[in-house]
Amino acid sequence: MSLIRGNTGDWEIVIGLEVHAQVSSNAKLFSGAATAYGAEPNTQVSLIDAAMPGMLPVINEWCVAQAVRTGIALNAQINRHSVFDRKNYFYPDLPQGYQISQFKQPIVGEGRMVIDLDDGETMTVGIERLHLEQDAGKSMHDQRPGETLIDLNRSGVALMEIVSKPDMRSPEQAGAYMRKLRTILRYIGSCDGNMEEGSLRCDANVSVRRPGGPLGTRCEIKNLNSIRHIMRAIEFEAHRQIGIIEDGGSISQETRLYDVNKGETRTMRSKEEAHDYRYFPDPDLLPLKFDEAFVETQRAALPELPDAKKARFQDQYGLSAYDAGVLVGEQVSADFFETAAKGRDAKLVANWMSTELFGALNRLSKGIEESPVSAEALGGLVDLIQDGTISGRIAKEVFAEMLETGETAGQVVERKGLKQVSDEGAIAAAIDQVIAANPDKLAEYRGGKTKLAGFFVGQVMKATGGKANPQVVNKLLNDKLNA
Repeated sequence: MSLIRGNTGDWEIVIGLEVHAQVSSNAKLFSGAATAYGAEPNTQVSLIDAAMPGMLPVINEWCVAQAVRTGIALNAQINRHSVFDRKNYFYPDLPQGYQISQFKQPIVGEGRMVIDLDDGETMTVGIERLHLEQDAGKSMHDQRPGETLIDLNRSGVALMEIVSKPDMRSPEQAGAYMRKLRTILRYIGSCDGNMEEGSLRCDANVSVRRPGGPLGTRCEIKNLNSIRHIMRAIEFEAHRQIGIIEDGGSISQETRLYDVNKGETRTMRSKEEAHDYRYFPDPDLLPLKFDEAFVETQRAALPELPDAKKARFQDQYGLSAYDAGVLVGEQVSADFFETAAKGRDAKLVANWMSTELFGALNRLSKGIEESPVSAEALGGLVDLIQDGTISGRIAKEVFAEMLETGETAGQVVERKGLKQVSDEGAIAAAIDQVIAANPDKLAEYRGGKTKLAGFFVGQVMKATGGKANPQVVNKLLNDKLNA
């Protein structure tokens, strides 16, 4: 159990997340207007999106299919009968004066998701529901002093709101949940997961209580658009609430915003126990109904999902749970690995990917799809290590050249003359030379300082320009030192 130590004892955080995932679709939920990111303001707005009188919404079947596919991937109940409601509230970027959403009868019901934690353990987080709704427009407060401008390009864009149960107990668990959910959405293609573009946003509900005690009053932190911000906002909010309670105060249920620059949450608006949005079924939309065949069609179209792929990587390639989890975190990474590992030592390929390749890409601020070293090229490097052409140490030098030049491992080795020396005669001559140059070290070694063997290995490798086969060096050196 993850607990926070306060001035008066231990506290437990209770966290539930409401994630808004923009559906990957070329058209909006109830109109044919485009959804491309970055278009000029108000250039992707139909008469429906602008709420012109007499305009009637028409459901986008592709968005429905994407929601069903997501529900299946979340091991959730698919409701073949659901209803669209009007959620009534006023805001300048909501031209209708209401949002078309789902309330009591969503398209997807309860589900569950297994997440991997940093300590190697796993936990299951319950999914409360997934419903479809249309997005609002965007209010821009920084374009003209004293004025707010409205961009309706986003108005009517399809969103899946995925609501978790309050099962998480730490910022780290919340971060793991978001990473896993983003991975699943990207695998099945129902959302691109680009948090920096706003297509994946999160509201975090946070409360604190004594361990095992009744639930505390929760506060909702709105519009978090990075996993790091989610975790930091939860951490701050939990300590804020604990401080208030320990000082004799009480928590007011409210909506808060996270100030990225200050690293703190602040009040946005108070929130009653149950805000009255005056939901009622949208009279312009019939209940949404589909048959089991439609559900099965979506199920059949799903790719191999992350959990199944992770289990297969462990079974087929003998990888650890950690290595398999890292590789399946992105589908492109998993595909890269399988291409590079085909017919080779899969564990060695996994090690090179998780250390050298991912480290280099991180330094270069590139994704694996932009890697200067292709999967085939990395596989070729592993081949040269496996057949003894180059040592592991030389391989790192070769890999650095491959990143820089785009050459294959074979081309780098040939150009720089880096082939490993395995000829026993040449290595024996180098050993003799090193021993003759260090009689005092030899005497110390034979006098019991056996750790000096490492010194002799290093000198032999230096004498051969690092090209000597380490296994041959160790074998011959052992014989010579102990003769």
